[in-house]
Amino acid sequence: MNKTSLFAVSALLLLSACDSGPAPIPLNEAPLAGATIGGDFLLTDQDGKKRSFKEFDGKYRIVYFGYTNCPDICTPDMQNLMAGLKSFEKKYPALAAKIQPIFITVDPARDTSAVLKQFVGAFHPRAIGLTGTDSEIAEAAKKFAIYSSRVDGSSPENYLMSHSQTPYLMGPKGEPLAIMPADVPNTDANEGAPDLVEAELAKWVR
Repeated sequence: MNKTSLFAVSALLLLSACDSGPAPIPLNEAPLAGATIGGDFLLTDQDGKKRSFKEFDGKYRIVYFGYTNCPDICTPDMQNLMAGLKSFEKKYPALAAKIQPIFITVDPARDTSAVLKQFVGAFHPRAIGLTGTDSEIAEAAKKFAIYSSRVDGSSPENYLMSHSQTPYLMGPKGEPLAIMPADVPNTDANEGAPDLVEAELAKWVR
């Protein structure tokens, strides 16, 4: 190969490297890599079927603990998270197919399978809503470092649940990768805007 041809090949390789952008960050360098968050559970989905966390191995998982009667946080968070996922789906359908969104209630007394079916169905067709007994939910929440407690209201039925606002992105082995963007209440900015959610998914899902 003469010098001219060698120069042309080298330039082409360099151009290809530039076009491909920066190398993706290894998953073992993700913000939550190595954290003891997550673990298997057995809960009941919106169709009354028992589901384990382990059955989704091989998929990335957006995991969010909340409840359907949450007045100011859970609904906007789910709207942002699922709108970001839908936007990601339009651009990267093959990658988005690897993501399973999961909503786990911290209020199993009111959030039956039927209630969850209507709730998660409003945000994304593939979203799964999970409920269970008090002890099953408490065990799952503990594994994901989620705090929740009941705040009594004006009547036994009228109560709120104080809980952690922590949407996780879990990796294909069930490992914690990152905390997804979430809006901070009582601020003007939308820290959990769908474009921020999309950008976070693009950073880690491959």
